[in-house]
Amino acid sequence: MEQLVAIDKELFFWVNRGLAHPLLDVFLPLARNMFFWAPLYLFLIVFFPLNFGKQGWLIVLGVVLTFACTDFISSSIIKPWVGRLRPCNDEEVRQWVRLLVSCGGGKSFTSSHAANHFGVGVFVGLALKPYFRWALPLFVLWAGTISLAQVYVGVHYPLDIVAGALLGSTMAVGMWQFYRKKWEVHS
Repeated sequence: MEQLVAIDKELFFWVNRGLAHPLLDVFLPLARNMFFWAPLYLFLIVFFPLNFGKQGWLIVLGVVLTFACTDFISSSIIKPWVGRLRPCNDEEVRQWVRLLVSCGGGKSFTSSHAANHFGVGVFVGLALKPYFRWALPLFVLWAGTISLAQVYVGVHYPLDIVAGALLGSTMAVGMWQFYRKKWEVHS
């Protein structure tokens, strides 16, 4: 386990310090901000009901439930249980962290940003996949960018992101399977 944590810290510094670039210093803090994506969220809330009627509203509800579940599991169950400090709060490494946003006082493992965005991204990607084959890879890339930004700005380790991505993706697939069977949503 110690070796895994050491590798995680090395990867953290490779992203946080090694990839440092003035353009990324502007874009990635924005990319992790929920208000930056508000137009996309609003578009999806309008797009699904407008194009799929009642099933569209069910998809919106599924996205909201997926988000709520991933956020609750990550923030209220896993983080308190694991108790890992954020890199920017970790006495051992914080003096070398490039911190581009507020550190926050919460715990680090799992990343709720990663869990929530992978949950939303995979669910939306699965809902759109029958109509746009590129939707799932695009929304996974979107979630991955937001998640990578968490490491870049100095508030999460890479393993926090990987665990959050797995949690969110698993929750989204499970919720999508439930929706397909329960309400015969297109697949």
